[in-house]
Amino acid sequence: MVPAGRTDAPGGDVNDRISESTDERLDRLLREYGPALSRLAFGYEKLPAAREELTQEIALAIWRALPHFRGECSERTFIYRIAHNRGLTHACRRQPAHEPLDELAQPFEPVDPRPHPEELVSISHQRDRLRSAIQRLPLAYRQVMMLTLEELSHSEIAEVLGITENNVGVRVSRAKKALKEALEERA
Repeated sequence: MVPAGRTDAPGGDVNDRISESTDERLDRLLREYGPALSRLAFGYEKLPAAREELTQEIALAIWRALPHFRGECSERTFIYRIAHNRGLTHACRRQPAHEPLDELAQPFEPVDPRPHPEELVSISHQRDRLRSAIQRLPLAYRQVMMLTLEELSHSEIAEVLGITENNVGVRVSRAKKALKEALEERA
């Protein structure tokens, strides 16, 4: 249990968060973590419409789970665990998409308008290659890479995925090796 008055995550005092209604709490969490949840959804679904649907499923699952949150972990870990479980359910019930990732219309990250247009093309090409390589990883590696890119620690990733920290380290190492090989192969 978190001592009264301690802040363990963005959003203010623990007592303030307890007094929030479920809807207020959901709104705050989606403001704080919405972009990260969208990026995590990318790890499970490459098609924009299906990714949006998954993001909505994640938000609904968080809303349903909030009344049961006991504060045994941070809110961040709590919602990432929900997102992970929703993503797994989504991945298991759908057929793999056959559309190449390179044809996605939406950029993974906003493009900085300041670089030279040729540099933008190069950056965009590199980003597309990385997205495509991540999407081709086995699901277990995609999960750890997406959570690593969200800057979760190995212990947080372990808690979200329900595996040991050592297993997280092994998966991250193997995923990085697979990404490196995939990117060198396509170079």
